[in-house]
Amino acid sequence: MNQATLPLRHLLLGLAVVAVWGTNFVVIHRGLEALPPLLFAALRFVFVAFPAVLVLPRPRVPWRQLAAYAILIGAGQFGLLFVAMRSEISPGLASLVIQAQVFFTIGLAMRLSGETVRPFQWVALALGLAGLLVILTHTDGTTTPLGLALVLLAALSWAGGNTVARRGGVTNMLPYVAWAGLFSAPPLLALSLLLEGPAAIARGLAAADAGTWAAVAWQSVGNTLFGYAAWGWLLSRHPAALVTPLALLVPVFGMGASAWILGEPLPFWKVGAALLVLSGLVLGLLYPRWQARAGARSQRG
Repeated sequence: MNQATLPLRHLLLGLAVVAVWGTNFVVIHRGLEALPPLLFAALRFVFVAFPAVLVLPRPRVPWRQLAAYAILIGAGQFGLLFVAMRSEISPGLASLVIQAQVFFTIGLAMRLSGETVRPFQWVALALGLAGLLVILTHTDGTTTPLGLALVLLAALSWAGGNTVARRGGVTNMLPYVAWAGLFSAPPLLALSLLLEGPAAIARGLAAADAGTWAAVAWQSVGNTLFGYAAWGWLLSRHPAALVTPLALLVPVFGMGASAWILGEPLPFWKVGAALLVLSGLVLGLLYPRWQARAGARSQRG
């Protein structure tokens, strides 16, 4: 298909994916009520890998490349994110700050390609940094400097994983993510044993109830398998320019769900910070496309 807009059913599917990805931060909060964060992250990847690797073909990439991606996404992105969300940052703010991965991904891509930073990208970065500074200067109990730093490191790890996948020419992310779980789970389990300890692991597993295991299942089945499968299906049928902007709604769902379900406060400063970060994301992602469309129209004229 090559349409100017998404058909309604496809738009609704895309919205369902970003709703799952956004509200997942509340689900993470639920799982962390019982499970230590590194153990929770390890279980996430155990159930991402199994039984998916038994039915999905192994991606045709070198094992070392798959392992690099897995460590960056597993121990880096989700390990750090879950540690931060245990007590250092609220789900709503985490869903917003983690979007800094977009800036990091663009920066890494430009550094590797040798491109120079364009003026609109400096403006986009300034807007994003302004939003993060607003968050840093407010202490109402929903975040700490450590929480902000951990989530930014998680975003950098996510960007590194994105870069590894793109340099490897990966197009079908579902089997890639599933097989990467084989490399993500072991280091997370080792870190959990080393840093959280067998006693904390035993207490967490003993305290886990049906809601806890539902949160673990949601991480693997909903957030990963459904999310990547549906997103990949949409990208295979429509230009990325139509699909990827929907991801800008992830922090909207994340902050909205956290406020509605968990009662996270949404004072003016937090809304303002979100608008600054989202404005930077919109400018960084969409301005080149607007510019390309304007150039195409001028050539036709």
